[in-house]
Amino acid sequence: MTTPRTPDELLALDALLTDDERDTATTVRAVLDEHVRPHVGRWYLDGTLPARDLAKLFGDLGLLGMHLEGYGCAGTTATMYGVACRELEAADGGVRSLVSVQGSLAMYAIHRFGSEEQKLEWLPRMAAGEAIGCFGLTEPDAGSDPSSMRTRARRDGDDWVLDGAKMWITNAPVADVAVVWARTDEGVRGFVVPTASPGLTAPEVPGKLSLRASVTGQLVLDGVRLPAGAVLPEVTGLRGPLSCLTEARFGIVWGATGAMRDSLASALEYAGSRVQFGRPIAGFQLTQAKFADAAGAYAKAVLLAHHLGRLKDGSVPGARLTPEMISMGKLENVRAALEVARSMRTVLGGSGITIDYSPLRHAVNLETVLTYEGTQEVHQLVVGKALTGLDAFS
Repeated sequence: MTTPRTPDELLALDALLTDDERDTATTVRAVLDEHVRPHVGRWYLDGTLPARDLAKLFGDLGLLGMHLEGYGCAGTTATMYGVACRELEAADGGVRSLVSVQGSLAMYAIHRFGSEEQKLEWLPRMAAGEAIGCFGLTEPDAGSDPSSMRTRARRDGDDWVLDGAKMWITNAPVADVAVVWARTDEGVRGFVVPTASPGLTAPEVPGKLSLRASVTGQLVLDGVRLPAGAVLPEVTGLRGPLSCLTEARFGIVWGATGAMRDSLASALEYAGSRVQFGRPIAGFQLTQAKFADAAGAYAKAVLLAHHLGRLKDGSVPGARLTPEMISMGKLENVRAALEVARSMRTVLGGSGITIDYSPLRHAVNLETVLTYEGTQEVHQLVVGKALTGLDAFS
């Protein structure tokens, strides 16, 4: 009998990584094995997440804003950040979302567009997990079309006054600071808003069926008064928030591979010990066909994520990463991950609908990932425009 191999071993996928990247994966996986995996099923059922405890844990590991330079950030490669996202989402998509929103949305916005004072005030604490951030762009009536946002910021003397509402904001109910995008007479601007500001509330969104091990809320701004220095000085217009979304989507491209790998690993382990008709179901042809298809989808997703990572790191001569590439990566990897998770759930039979096994939890989480930070349809149109030169959005 041949020795079973993991999907990574099958195509020697880990050989694509550097020693440091492999060490990062091993370290993050070990921490998740100890602090997250034993509890995440219960967090999911209860619809909760110990976000502050995890933020401190991940800050101690250097995972928060790890691909950013200075201000207490680790300054790793983009690919190393992607490897970490793969491990995080292999545990749960909600856990990866906590890290992604903190580092690639809130911290990135301040790091890329903020003043030196804003960076010094917030980034070291956020990198350490001592302060949690959120990113306020989506609104109840402005999801895929951020140009229709209604949140406004008006000048009142030297101050700014913000009014409006943001919806589906990861980390909002536990955040210490929010990066809020609002219309002004000058165009769309970003604001660094301490969540203790009078007039700001962040009620939690109830009744979620997906990403339950994640804290999701609204940002309601009712006459929130901010000093002149609260505005992000280095950007005006939608280029600011959209570039932040591109940054965060890179982590999703990698994270989806973690959901695929964990779903396949769970099903392989189960099928090797589940006996029906006198032998393990892993020996049946139709089960092996599902495994082969899942392993192939996983390998293609990892190769795509790895290629985008090297492009982002500038290590592919004569090429650079573009938003269209990120859209392709998010579109393809999330769709593939959803199909793999669903397929692996079927291998588990009735056991697959319990919290004891991860594929259905991943599949339900991926329904949200398919939607947030650009729906499947939005990314199809981004790629379509890149291929045809014709804008189908309008």
